[in-house]
Amino acid sequence: MNEEALVAGLKQLFPQSADVVEGPGDDCAAIRLPGSDSLLLAAVDQVIEGIHYLPGEEIAAVAEKLVKRNVSDIAAMGGIPSHAMLTIAANPLEDKVLYRFFEAAQKSCARYGMCIVGGDVSALPAPGAVFTLSIFGRVTADCMKLRRTAQPGDLLCGTGSFGRSFPTGRHLNFEPRLKEGQYLGKQRCVHAMMDVSDGLLKDALRMASDSGLALRLEPDAVPRFDGATLEEALTDGEDYELIFAVAPGEADALMAEFPYSRLSEFGVFLEGTPGKLLNPPDWKKKGFDHFHENC
Repeated sequence: MNEEALVAGLKQLFPQSADVVEGPGDDCAAIRLPGSDSLLLAAVDQVIEGIHYLPGEEIAAVAEKLVKRNVSDIAAMGGIPSHAMLTIAANPLEDKVLYRFFEAAQKSCARYGMCIVGGDVSALPAPGAVFTLSIFGRVTADCMKLRRTAQPGDLLCGTGSFGRSFPTGRHLNFEPRLKEGQYLGKQRCVHAMMDVSDGLLKDALRMASDSGLALRLEPDAVPRFDGATLEEALTDGEDYELIFAVAPGEADALMAEFPYSRLSEFGVFLEGTPGKLLNPPDWKKKGFDHFHENC
């Protein structure tokens, strides 16, 4: 079993109602709202001790990461976040820790224009902690970007730099590309978009696979965070940058006019076997997968 196979199976298991514009498989679900020009965006994500943060890291920073990684999902759809719900399952449950977590989560949510409207708290039978946030937002249909709509010949581009997220502390201290996502959502030349959490290589191949296309990378063009090797930049994950597919004839103008973080071009989507990398590196590590050992 791997994550892609699981999601494919769930798409068959979970029938969708007529108001669902986009169901399982993208960064957010999108639901049509009666009498509104906007779509409701909904997503849920977790932060788990030992996977998404290290034991002993400050609980306030963990709360901020939980909020920011969910905001990144809204950004990937070109949307605006609005509301959130929180759950905590922990052992031990300590009042002071819980309040520090909730206070930091509230502060972070307010920063992105959200309010927390509910949640749940539970004990765990064994030591550890699992924090979950459900996020809601909105986007107009003409500004929403999906990961499955790249076109043959589109260039693979991205914001920021990649690699060494955990060694540099960026797995906690990143900024979701919310304004960038909203800007890119308004550009008709941008055909598809998603955020990078499981590794640039793996997530780019997800976009290719979902779009029914192959991918050729330009490894030397991948922007690396200071000190990162190419392998780290492509496979470490926890970058929370945006990658997107842009029409080749309009990429230069988009990059020149982009008012936010640096944009880079480092691949092209082509006709071919869906999800196939046409110039694969000789590495064992391919990106993060919850069903397999990750190194």
